[in-house]
Amino acid sequence: MTKEYRAKTFKSGNSVALRLPKGLGLTEGREMKVREEHGRYIVEPIDTPEKKIDLTGIEGIYPELRPLPREDFDDVPRAWHLLGALKNK
Repeated sequence: MTKEYRAKTFKSGNSVALRLPKGLGLTEGREMKVREEHGRYIVEPIDTPEKKIDLTGIEGIYPELRPLPREDFDDVPRAWHLLGALKNK
């Protein structure tokens, strides 16, 4: 059996809002689709793909901008031979 919740509408700015109970498992900021069918309101989550920004088209527009060096990808020498000493302890 489906659990039933009661909710009450309230004014929010120039809109009417409906606070949904936490027990429904919704997360904050989730985009929802709302439609009315024959006097009933249907609320469904929208599956939004992760947004990515493509900056490849702006290359060369601002010549004063230079790419930053990727220090986090520099291969720093490591003493890998010391790992063997840890296994023997």
